[in-house]
Amino acid sequence: MLEEDTIVAIATANGIGSISIVRLSGPSALKIALELSKKKELKPRLATLASLYNSKSEIIDEALLIYFKNPYSFTGEDIVEFQCHGGIAISNIILSECMIAGARLANPGEFSKRAFLNNKIDLTKAEAIAKIIEARSEDAVKLLAKQLKGELSSFVNDIREDLLFMLAYTEVTIDYAEEDLPSDILEQIKTKLDAIILKLGNTLEASKRREGLIEGFKVAIIGKPNVGKSSLLNKLLNFDRAIISNIAGTTRDTIEESVKIGTHLIKIVDTAGIRDASDEIEKIGIEKSLEAVEEADIIICLFDNSNEKDEEDDKVLSIIEEHKNKKVLTVLNKSDLNNVFDKTLLANPLSLSTKEDINPLISLIEEILDANTHSDEMTLISKRQVDAVSQTLYHIHEAYSPLTTGELEFFAYNIQEALEYISNITRPYDNEQMLDVMFGAFCLGK
Repeated sequence: MLEEDTIVAIATANGIGSISIVRLSGPSALKIALELSKKKELKPRLATLASLYNSKSEIIDEALLIYFKNPYSFTGEDIVEFQCHGGIAISNIILSECMIAGARLANPGEFSKRAFLNNKIDLTKAEAIAKIIEARSEDAVKLLAKQLKGELSSFVNDIREDLLFMLAYTEVTIDYAEEDLPSDILEQIKTKLDAIILKLGNTLEASKRREGLIEGFKVAIIGKPNVGKSSLLNKLLNFDRAIISNIAGTTRDTIEESVKIGTHLIKIVDTAGIRDASDEIEKIGIEKSLEAVEEADIIICLFDNSNEKDEEDDKVLSIIEEHKNKKVLTVLNKSDLNNVFDKTLLANPLSLSTKEDINPLISLIEEILDANTHSDEMTLISKRQVDAVSQTLYHIHEAYSPLTTGELEFFAYNIQEALEYISNITRPYDNEQMLDVMFGAFCLGK
């Protein structure tokens, strides 16, 4: 075990509830628990009902105690959990008594940090733990649960093994050229490189498509003034969040709200009407609208069915043209009025009235989100992971040319860099691993 002191913290959220959990971890956890409960022993993994006493032998509460003996615990250390009656007062008293008995207050994330240092979890699981606590959608929970089970760890380890194989054989070829090596070794390495490039490329692409899964996909509603953007927002939310008026420029700032569609949590952004504005505040609002478009996963472009296309519509159409890489939904609003707008100017427009039924639009959004989330492709859940995979892919591409020209030292350098970056996702790379492969797989007789 890597830590000498014992830490304590309240493991449940603040507020009134039926149960509150206070958690101890460290070498003195059992001793402190026995002191507070006046028990002679606690059997591991067995819930024990006990009265708890303060340092003056006054009763505090009656609680369940569960003892997890090292190394069979979350942190790899002795852990005792006090499941006491809910309420901040009781749990705070137990917390204080644990500290009087010798524990110290845990730092944020310290239980998970100890689990990592004691090889109970890797960095992917630590990140998944942090994010699953904050998850706001079913899809996010399902994805993070896969990482908790080690899906990303296995993915990374498979790539690490292939890179270690390449590095080991390359070092042997450089240092022990006279030894008998497989004749097709370079072809094997090229095949593995191609497979890794494809795998990591697909992972980055899938992660980009699904980057809104954890925090919520962002949907921006744009259009010229008075086209029905705020009405659509209110309809999606089922309450009047935005002010509706016939006066152009009523919405001067972006309005952001969250709503659940199917199993997906989405952030809907109502933007200021796109037009040439003379008012300075409205201009700022329009700039924010364009920023919202840049950040959005889906863009809903509204047009007025009851009016002919004008210059303001042209500005919206130009935005569509500039963002072909995003998912853009064109909606012809006010379908309850006579059609005047030329529908042929829009690609597959959806006709509806925000005053009536918008279920077709909701179904279309859900269909798009389902396609982006219901996939077996590996997904990265943090910028740190994305950066690590991007750098890994870069160095693998850089290694390809030296391999084909026989410059094995440069090839080995880039593979070493790729190995270090991909390893940072789970646990930093140790050069001893390559040496184990190098000297364990070959009978060099040296």
